[in-house]
Amino acid sequence: MTNDVKSPKMIKSSDEIAKMKVAGKLAAQTLEMIEQHVQPGISTGELDRICHDYIVNQIDCIPAPLNYNGFPKSICTSINQVVCHGIPDDNRVLKNGDIMNIDVTVIKDGYHGDTSKMFFVGKKQPHAERLVSITQECLYKAIEICKPGTNLGDIGYVIQKHAEDNHYSVVRDYCGHGIGKVFHEDPQILHYGNPRTGMELKAGMCFTIEPMINLGTHKTKLSKNDGWTVETIDGRLSAQWEHTLTITDDGCEVLTARSEESL
Repeated sequence: MTNDVKSPKMIKSSDEIAKMKVAGKLAAQTLEMIEQHVQPGISTGELDRICHDYIVNQIDCIPAPLNYNGFPKSICTSINQVVCHGIPDDNRVLKNGDIMNIDVTVIKDGYHGDTSKMFFVGKKQPHAERLVSITQECLYKAIEICKPGTNLGDIGYVIQKHAEDNHYSVVRDYCGHGIGKVFHEDPQILHYGNPRTGMELKAGMCFTIEPMINLGTHKTKLSKNDGWTVETIDGRLSAQWEHTLTITDDGCEVLTARSEESL
């Protein structure tokens, strides 16, 4: 959902970052909550309803995707060859062996927390498990180098190198983004690129890194039916992981870390 990038101030105050920490933690909790429900036989429409109820009634937040530029649901559910922005649907029932990304963004006290996670439905297929694992490693390798003085191109380079070294491709058509009071703001965070190029990171910047890695070609296609769903052009699998982070004086802090992670 990167089609309304705006340019408020990129350096957030300590008060703003404190609010983003709260929003980020609540977004992470939503992904932790929904995991038990991701089973063969459930529809993505039902997963959306469960998340919507939790976001609105349990953690007192606003689901940012709902009605955002016309998006009709509260979360994104992207299955198998769907790269991103899959729309939950009561007719889309999860099957054994599916992989799925659930993307959650909540607004708390005016600030956004944006994160996504890959889920296995039933039995893990080895080729899918490897793609999902390498994609998560791409995200973690990018997070590791985030600190003042790192360039945006360094982030893209480390993701692209790890993906391509493992014979996968990096989606070019969609990217990470600055975030705060606005869902998508500058800078854009490309997941490919050259080292020592692009904007230099500074303490107080907040943005998402969300690599989309494909089993086949990096090329994608946008659904003409709904104007949102993005799929791989060759129909092969895609995986994505996303975190929101802030640059600190000597590194970075992941605002959407889940309890299962040591970040």
